[in-house]
Amino acid sequence: MSIALISDPSCELHDAGYEHPESPERVKVIQQALKDFPFTTHKEFYTAPLATIEDVKRAHDHRFVDWLISIAPKTGVIMVDADTRMNSHTLSAAMHAAGAVILAVDLVLKNEVQAAFCNVRPPGHHAEYDKAMGFCFFNNIAIGALYALEVYHLQRIAIIDFDVHHGNGTQNIFQRDKRVMYCSSFQHPFYPGYDEELDNSHILGVPLKAGTDGAQFREAVEKKWFAKLLEFKPDLIFFSAGFDAHEQDPLADLRLTKDDYVWLTSKIADIAKICCQGKMISVLEGGYNLTVLADCVPAHVQAMIINE
Repeated sequence: MSIALISDPSCELHDAGYEHPESPERVKVIQQALKDFPFTTHKEFYTAPLATIEDVKRAHDHRFVDWLISIAPKTGVIMVDADTRMNSHTLSAAMHAAGAVILAVDLVLKNEVQAAFCNVRPPGHHAEYDKAMGFCFFNNIAIGALYALEVYHLQRIAIIDFDVHHGNGTQNIFQRDKRVMYCSSFQHPFYPGYDEELDNSHILGVPLKAGTDGAQFREAVEKKWFAKLLEFKPDLIFFSAGFDAHEQDPLADLRLTKDDYVWLTSKIADIAKICCQGKMISVLEGGYNLTVLADCVPAHVQAMIINE
């Protein structure tokens, strides 16, 4: 079985402006690193299609989607919030980012590949049901998960979010949807905030203090997630793959390393092998040190590969 690596040129054209950390260089360095990496299975590169409006509206309020489309600028840059900006290519990039996850679902669930990684931007996990924020416009993971649930009639999906920021948008969309187990680790207190009282049987937050190292991270997520994931028995597992908890990332204060990302991915791959024939889809979220991205992303993707 091969692994699918999905991206689109439009993801390099979305530009939030000079010195904005969520830069086009992120997908460029990752794409080159994926091309150069000696994966232990066949890798196949795919160009992402556009998501349909129907795909996007599975996860988002219809009025919000229509409004965001209506304000997309033909020239220049507009502010959706203080740090979320649109240029004339942003809407296309956002629709292709969501479309990449739709394609990944098709490829994995039709058994054309074992797993997939979507090298896309803008990211998605801060986008709520009716709100764009935190560099995010549409929630790529949520769009893909709901497509898998409703088109392929899956019963249970797990989302593992290891970005340094809590995926408030993903939690917002799936807060009452017990078909989705959402496991999120993140620095706390930190943007965008976290309310422990909103956790429940399928929303499993792991808040981490600034300065948390890899050993503490591993202990916390193993204790909170692994047994419950095995009990949940997901039909498909997604990663919201943010690499900004790395010790060299400029935007946060956790102390993870590449080995920690590989460890977590390998542990989840073990669970996926038991529960869902190794079917996994990873989607890029944060991570703003380009050297770290080039080093960690291929290692994460390699760790998703199930060797028989």
